[in-house]
Amino acid sequence: MNETDALDIIVFAANTMLACAGPPVAAAMVMGLVVALLQALTQIQEATLTFVPKMVVVGIIIAFSSTYIGNRFQVFTENVYGRIETGFPK
Repeated sequence: MNETDALDIIVFAANTMLACAGPPVAAAMVMGLVVALLQALTQIQEATLTFVPKMVVVGIIIAFSSTYIGNRFQVFTENVYGRIETGFPK
């Protein structure tokens, strides 16, 4: 294993992480903007008002995208284990 092989695994891991974390983070960001706009319009400044809707939306998004996330992790794991088993291409 040389530097390019390690870099390939790191890049593939980073891409997998971004693809799996992207939908929940994007949903939390959109919900945060909606709640912030609602708070600005109604002048309700409650700290828990921003936390609870984000948690609900992130939970729903994770529930709906769990198959996709699991498949991405499976592909990554099979790729890394396959490289361990057969060795790295020369």
